[in-house]
Amino acid sequence: MRRLADAKDYIITALILLIATALMVSRHDGGLQNVRKISVTVLSYLEQPLSNIRIYRQALTTNTYLQRQNILLQDELSRLRSADQQNQILRELLNLREESEHSLIPVQIVAKDLRGLNNSLTVSAGTDDGIRQGMPLMNSDGLVGQVNFTAKNYAQVLPYSNSLFRVSARIQSSRAYGIVSWDGDSENELTLQYVPQTIPVDVGQIVETSGASNQFPAGIPIGEITAVEPGRGVETQTIYLRAFADLFTLSEAFVVAFEPDTTINQLINQQEELF
Repeated sequence: MRRLADAKDYIITALILLIATALMVSRHDGGLQNVRKISVTVLSYLEQPLSNIRIYRQALTTNTYLQRQNILLQDELSRLRSADQQNQILRELLNLREESEHSLIPVQIVAKDLRGLNNSLTVSAGTDDGIRQGMPLMNSDGLVGQVNFTAKNYAQVLPYSNSLFRVSARIQSSRAYGIVSWDGDSENELTLQYVPQTIPVDVGQIVETSGASNQFPAGIPIGEITAVEPGRGVETQTIYLRAFADLFTLSEAFVVAFEPDTTINQLINQQEELF
């Protein structure tokens, strides 16, 4: 095999020498000029395809680079949007804290269980931070729930999407009072009941806490009315509303340092003892 390779090299060298000799001999007869013309013609035909190949390869390289840059820019844009959204939420919470009549305790949502009827939230503050059982939880959108269990550094919250949740509420424009609860169907759909049918109710009206139950301060937004149905066989109507606070995207909130008036509770207990 080695000898065959050597012979091949010799043959190729000999052919090159023969071609060179032929060119030298025929240079006076115009042979070299003809070869030049032929080579120029062949190169002119090959120039455009070769140029297209070079442009195509450059385009592939540029396209790969632009794709990488696009991915990096999209990632950066996503981070900027997330940061802007976070800043907006924090600004709204700060404004809420400055405008509130009650002391607000900032908390973060550290755990969520929103898979059934007995939903719950866990927040990053407890009795050491001044949180007590029964205090409301809210964010800049509206009411979230009510603290039902406390520990030193954490507290569990009963959100509005819990079958046990109840809150005395009123319609802002008409001052019609009722009880807001969750029907268990949609996560952010609530019902306002016990509003007399004689009171006109329109879609789009705002429902807020009434303060009548001595459990929540008055004026916390709950939701917006989406539908009204007349009661069947009763003199009240069923009002559906969409809660303002979104439990699934909730990450920061405030516990309202509101505690029931003990005098009112004593009077309620005395009333209940009579019956």
